[in-house]
Amino acid sequence: MKISESKYKQCLYFTSGALARKVEKLAAESWKKLDLSPSHAYLLMLVLGEPGMQPGVLSDELQLSPSTVTRLIEKLETKKLVVRTTEGKLTNVYPTPKAKEMHDTLKLCVNEFYEKYAAILGKEESAKFVRNMNKVTDQLEI
Repeated sequence: MKISESKYKQCLYFTSGALARKVEKLAAESWKKLDLSPSHAYLLMLVLGEPGMQPGVLSDELQLSPSTVTRLIEKLETKKLVVRTTEGKLTNVYPTPKAKEMHDTLKLCVNEFYEKYAAILGKEESAKFVRNMNKVTDQLEI
């Protein structure tokens, strides 16, 4: 059944959840080749782009709770992709050489994901939709 045919088609909660599940599935396909979830991959790309990032900054950037970011970091540590260091009260996250080797493939996965949804929605509509989602998400700041 299409969401537009659902009894809950006018419910923001239901519709946004259905969209999130579909986008997650599409994104997961793009990251499967690296054996990473999209959340792990985006966190890793942030750390590759700015080695030494603190978990709080990662949490803000990814719009995830600190405990979720901690779990993501722990998983990346077990895969030998990041290391944490403590300097006084500060914790910093650094990419490992193994993660650095993956950098180009990570970029390819981002592009592949974009190409998949842009092929479905159209490039212009995709950009407009993402801008609108950002606007709405910022308005719903709780």
